[in-house]
Amino acid sequence: MNKMELIQALRDFDYQLSKSEAENVVRLFFDGMAGALANGDRVEIRGFCSFFVKEYKGYTGRNPKTGEKVKIAPKKLPFFKPGKELKERVDRGGGGDRFV
Repeated sequence: MNKMELIQALRDFDYQLSKSEAENVVRLFFDGMAGALANGDRVEIRGFCSFFVKEYKGYTGRNPKTGEKVKIAPKKLPFFKPGKELKERVDRGGGGDRFV
């Protein structure tokens, strides 16, 4: 499912929601999540998943082509961890029924 399909699913769930309102809901949701992660916060949707940021220290790597040593800068990366209910549903092949 891509972003546009998510917007359409939201509209199908609530027929009184216009396309632009559904787009705003999806945008606000993802912007809020991205902002929280950028601040180093954890985002948890209980039973579904959590998103968190892992910090990596800098290290000295090696260019595989030349063998030259390269300094790798410290970085932060977002990670996704599925919740128990999501894992079970995927394993069962839960289909199109609603999650909640």
